[in-house]
Amino acid sequence: MTGSPHATTPSSPVSMPSDRASETSRQPEAIRPAHGAKVGIGLPIADPRSLAEWAERAESGPFSTLGLLDRLVYDNPEPLVTLAHLAGATQRIRLQTEVLIAPLRETALLAKQVATLDRLSGGRFTLGLGVGGRADDHEASGTDLRTRGKRLDEQVATMRRLWSGEPYSDSCAAIGPRPHTSGGPELLFGGFQPAALERVARWGGGFLAAAAPSWAPGLFDTVHRFWREYDRPGSPRIVAQVNVALGTDAAIGEARSAMASYYEFSGRAEFMVEGMLTTSEHVRTVTQQFADLGADEVIFYCYGRDPEQVDRLADALA
Repeated sequence: MTGSPHATTPSSPVSMPSDRASETSRQPEAIRPAHGAKVGIGLPIADPRSLAEWAERAESGPFSTLGLLDRLVYDNPEPLVTLAHLAGATQRIRLQTEVLIAPLRETALLAKQVATLDRLSGGRFTLGLGVGGRADDHEASGTDLRTRGKRLDEQVATMRRLWSGEPYSDSCAAIGPRPHTSGGPELLFGGFQPAALERVARWGGGFLAAAAPSWAPGLFDTVHRFWREYDRPGSPRIVAQVNVALGTDAAIGEARSAMASYYEFSGRAEFMVEGMLTTSEHVRTVTQQFADLGADEVIFYCYGRDPEQVDRLADALA
C-alpha cells in the first residue's frame, strides 16, 4: 500500500474559498489536551444502532471529531447517512469521513449529499476522500479501478463548482442546497502513493495519515513539500489515524477479531492487529509522538462495540 513519494511539478495553483477560515473559526472547539494535538474517535462499524450513544459520550468528553470509514462490499453502515443521523444527536463535535471512496459514487448526487450534511451539521462536517483499493467495491459500483484517481480529481473539481452555486452545465441549472461552509466543507485526502499526497496540496486542506509514528514522517514531509510547490499559504492539516481497544481481555479480543475481519483482504491483517494500542500508556505515548511530529489531530479507531471505550479513552488522555 505504500509508495515512494517523489516531487511533481504542480500544473496549476489551487483556488480556495477566501472565507473558509472564518467559517471554520466559528465552530465550537474541543479542548486541546496538554500534548498539543486534538483527539477524535473513529467509530466502530459492527452495530450502527449504538453509534448515537458513542457520539453523545464523545461530545461530553475532550474529543474533537467523530470519524467513520467507508466500504461498499462489507457489512458497515454507509457513512454519509450515518453521520447525518449523528449530526442530529450532537451540537459541538465535528463529523468526518475517513475516507469516503468518492469514485464509487455519482458526482452530482454526492455533491448534494455532502452539502446537505454540511447544512444539517451547521458546518461541522469534514469530507475525507480517497480512491479505494478494493476491486470488489469498484465492481459492485460499476466503476473502473484503473481510472479511480483521475475520476476523483474530476469529481472534486465538479463538486467545488456546484458548491459555489455554478450551474452543472450550460443546459442544467445549479444543484442545491448550498453548503453551510462557503465553497464547501474542508477536504482531507488519504493515501500513500505520490498522486494521493500531491492531491492534498492540489485540492485539500489536509492529510489523513493511516501510518505509525515510525514511518509517518516521510509521508508528512512529502505532503509539506507538495504544499510548498503549490505555493499554498500556511501548512496542511495533518490527521493521524490509530487503532485502539481499551478494557477487558474480552473487549480487546472482540476488537482484534473485528479488525482482522475488516483487513482480511489486505493480506496484512495480522500485522495490523498487532499494531493495535491496548493500554492507556500506549495511547498517551503515541498521541505525544504524533504531536511531536506536527500532527494537528489523532483519531483513535475503535473496533469494539462497547461505548465504554469512549470513557476509557478520555481517562487515558486526562
